[in-house]
Amino acid sequence: MNLMFRTLILLIFIVFTFSCGSRQAREHKVLRYNQSNHITSLDPAFAKSQNNIWSVLHLFDGLVELDDSLNVSPAIAKSWLISEDGLDYTFYLREDVYFHENDCFSNGSRKVVASDFEYSLTRLIDSKISSPGSWLFKDKIREKRPFEAIDDTTFVLHLTRPFIPMLGILTMQYCAVVPQECITYYGSDFAQSPVGTGAFKFKKWIANQALFLNRNDNYYKGPSKLEGIKTSFMADKKIAMLELLNGNIDFVNGLESSFINKLLDKNGVLLPEKENHLKLSKSPYLNSEYLGINLEACSPKSPLRIKEIRQAINYAIDRKLMLTALRNNVGQPADSGFVPTGLPSHDKESVPGYEYNLQKAKTLLLEAGYPNGKGLEAIALYTNKDYLDITTFVARQLQKIGLLVTIEVLESAILRDGMRKGSIPFFRASWIADYPDAESFLCMYYSKNPAPPNYTRFNDDNFDNLYEQSIKETDITKRYKLYQTMDRILVDEAPVIFLFYDEASRFHSSQLKGVSENGLNLLKAWQLELDDISPSLPNK
Repeated sequence: MNLMFRTLILLIFIVFTFSCGSRQAREHKVLRYNQSNHITSLDPAFAKSQNNIWSVLHLFDGLVELDDSLNVSPAIAKSWLISEDGLDYTFYLREDVYFHENDCFSNGSRKVVASDFEYSLTRLIDSKISSPGSWLFKDKIREKRPFEAIDDTTFVLHLTRPFIPMLGILTMQYCAVVPQECITYYGSDFAQSPVGTGAFKFKKWIANQALFLNRNDNYYKGPSKLEGIKTSFMADKKIAMLELLNGNIDFVNGLESSFINKLLDKNGVLLPEKENHLKLSKSPYLNSEYLGINLEACSPKSPLRIKEIRQAINYAIDRKLMLTALRNNVGQPADSGFVPTGLPSHDKESVPGYEYNLQKAKTLLLEAGYPNGKGLEAIALYTNKDYLDITTFVARQLQKIGLLVTIEVLESAILRDGMRKGSIPFFRASWIADYPDAESFLCMYYSKNPAPPNYTRFNDDNFDNLYEQSIKETDITKRYKLYQTMDRILVDEAPVIFLFYDEASRFHSSQLKGVSENGLNLLKAWQLELDDISPSLPNK
């Protein structure tokens, strides 16, 4: 039995299995969606990747949150004040927020108070926890009691220097409130037995298979119209898309290359024959896709060490063709620096980037002393299998100017580890905003930052000085100008090859209502509802 035949049999079996299970599950208003990457933890302190972030968002709340326009809005904190010197943030808490009922509480549950935030944020930066979110407050908060509960409803954050994006940082899932009793009660098992305040509460987690959540009927915003959530973990995105088309799940996030032309026309619009049963939601996504260059890891003879060659590579890529051919025009060419569209400081006129210009690319190679790439060694480009199509496209484009690029495919975890350790000189990567401010992108190139975020090990004194000015500048117009000057430095020095600014693409059943669009691509399940809970099979 050959591999293709066995794969086909497996697909049929999986689709049949999920179909049978789904018809029973659909007796209830349970949202069913898939994450292609497994959840590794339900502890907010480890909400690093999107798969963890979405589940933590269902289960937990913080002081503040983002609305769909990426404005900071009240959550458990009903209001706040920032001192004139920008060093003290005082939050006034609601008095009607309760943790989920759990055996760790002597009375079943209790109200959230300010000391819970003091504990949660102190825990986040505790070196014993080793949270990947500990960097959020690094070099920003005072040494002695930076998080302070004044009374049950008043919480204060103390900074050592003004940091304008701080409110945005506090919207991150890392900063959600957790109850100390439950951390003590469950110990390291808290990551698998979470207790929060969110719209949904934990029911069951079957590792590598599914996560089940129930509605929190005591949620402070009011109960969701959903009864619960089932998150499946099908690693194969093709299978997940088949499940959506068969009506067995309600929501799939992102494009799957083999299904693009079956669902979208060349302009990225849902095909008419799919509209009765399927909906597509698209919006700017604060995600810059790029090829990163770590000069410290480059060999002495690497072409990437020469700035003119890095610039030539940027001019040699037809980004519009790439998006048309591979993504049906979902996304926008990255032709204006690293800060993506969707942020107010993004300005193409202030930050002119690279457009497709083969002649300019060839001229730069000539100026560098390598006409038509003669004498240059091959460049190894590292990627994972999900982006093999894009890296292959880039390699073929660069052949036109005489550059030879070989593609090295690694497992995602190995690729990230190599980027972090600095052992990979040229790699495909993306950077998603942690909070809606250009600083979340520009911090990647501040030389005093480790990897992450500074995977390229970029080091430029002028850039560093501008960055340090920007994070304490309270005048928005002046701060944006500083951001734009930094972005122009990145265009000139080209520590990355700019590819595209992403768009969030969400395919979902027509039964699912309330799917919102936001630049961080957060799934806000509390506001969703299912109109018709009877099973229906869309037209394939």
